[in-house]
Amino acid sequence: MEISDLAKVLVALGCPAEKSADMAAQLDKRAKQLAAEKNRPYAEALQHLIGLMRQGWSAKEKGF
Repeated sequence: MEISDLAKVLVALGCPAEKSADMAAQLDKRAKQLAAEKNRPYAEALQHLIGLMRQGWSAKEKGF
């Protein structure tokens, strides 16, 4: 996945637009690390991390 596409996904999930490119790059890097560490596909690792970020933004919006 391209970093710019990932940034768009993050904005759609609630990430501040001004931080989306940096966060997307970090997320991409971490997903590659997880994929290597856990011996699983990059897409699966990325999906897992996006899910965690979505939960975090949802909780933040609800005031948790």
